[in-house]
Amino acid sequence: MNSMTSGMTGGVTTRVIEMRQPGGPAMLQLADRQIAAPGPGEVLLRQHAAGVNFVDIYHRTGLYPLPVWPAVPGIDGAGVVAAIGAEVEDVAPGDRVAWMGQPVGGYAEWRLLPAAKLVKLPQDIATDVAAAAMTRGITAHMLLCHVYPVGPGSTVLVHAAAGGLGLILTQWAKRLGATVIGTVGSPAKGELARRHGIDHALLYRDRDFVTDLRALTDGAGVDYVIDGIGGDTLRRSLDCVRPFGMVASIGQAGGPIAPLDVFEIGPRRSLTFARPSVMAYAGNPHLYGRATRAVLAELQAGLRIEIGARYPLAAAAAAQCALEAGSTTGSILLEM
Repeated sequence: MNSMTSGMTGGVTTRVIEMRQPGGPAMLQLADRQIAAPGPGEVLLRQHAAGVNFVDIYHRTGLYPLPVWPAVPGIDGAGVVAAIGAEVEDVAPGDRVAWMGQPVGGYAEWRLLPAAKLVKLPQDIATDVAAAAMTRGITAHMLLCHVYPVGPGSTVLVHAAAGGLGLILTQWAKRLGATVIGTVGSPAKGELARRHGIDHALLYRDRDFVTDLRALTDGAGVDYVIDGIGGDTLRRSLDCVRPFGMVASIGQAGGPIAPLDVFEIGPRRSLTFARPSVMAYAGNPHLYGRATRAVLAELQAGLRIEIGARYPLAAAAAAQCALEAGSTTGSILLEM
């Protein structure tokens, strides 16, 4: 523990990763901040780990603007409750908890959070696993249970199937009874996806994934495509879906998304198109509660979380660069 506390009733001095303005990875700088004691409804959390997500990169670059600068990025984490403010009843000092969503600020050793955002962890779920699972698990619940209810007989295409979200989506969709096809960037990533239950792994760098998917489905296409790649991949995904199926666009790891003409969706293809936000999903208290309970239940039922890389807090820039480059598999953590 690198921070020096000034007493739980008087707040703490904490190390954080701070961004003074939007820009490249060099904007991520280690800094010290003072945090006040928790007020009514607040909790002081000693974080043990925080996830590194593409949303963090979008915040850093300004694609998704943050309301206040300088800013501390990070939309999830897990740790131990150190102190509570007045009117907090559901958690107590010493509880292990996880969180996801607003207010951002996960790249920090200590932070204040509304008690309502905290999820108490069962004894059989490790703190680092919870940190790696929160954003991706809630995203999977949103995509598989809310945006398009997946069930027995569903066929799903998951892009970047060996990534942190892809591996969770694959396992969860398989438990729901779906056939899952995924795109991967290498044979090694394909093998990782297969170990997590995927039915078919398509090497998108070596072959045309649209042609291969059409062959796998006897020309019919899948019911549902989940695309976090963006760029040219999104338009090609439209050709992977059966008539009256759905495409969900959830990011742009592969580059900006050009404007999409509504006539590309229908009437010829007759598709449903979704652009859901996990931040908006987590911002709805009812949906957040449902999603977090479901994520914990899936973890206890055997959902495996692949932690592909761990970085110290001070190496946040390197962690984001690795995520942007696509050189990692599974989830990436910052450890405090």
